Amino acid sequence: MDAKIREHILHDITHFGIRAVVGTIFIVNGLPKFDPGFLNFLANIGAPAAMQYPIALAEVVGGIVLIVGLLTRIAASILAINMLGAIFYVKQAASLTGQRGVEYDLLLLATSLAVIVVGPGRISLSHILKKIPRFLQ
Repeated sequence: MDAKIREHILHDITHFGIRAVVGTIFIVNGLPKFDPGFLNFLANIGAPAAMQYPIALAEVVGGIVLIVGLLTRIAASILAINMLGAIFYVKQAASLTGQRGVEYDLLLLATSLAVIVVGPGRISLSHILKKIPRFLQ
């Protein structure tokens, strides 16, 4: 019985840890995208300037929501779509490593997909509130 309790606690801490780390990475990478310099980058890759705020908001708000554990599957889905855009549109899946390498983006995509499948875990607002339907958690 005691080992089973420890296993559940370890799983809960791991779920929270993964969400916290990935959410923090998205927040840290999303905040500079509010800077006007990001518009030059968008122009260089041929993306419309109107995409600046949706991309930045998706990363910052998605990261915050992921950390607190509220609507984590929706946030992780949006972040996964964002990573697919980074892999295929921005970097054009040129190589795994090196110049325009996608290994970092693939890692964030895989982690976002894992959060979609696993859900928020018990250390989350979704678990505390218990009024949010499971498929939205």
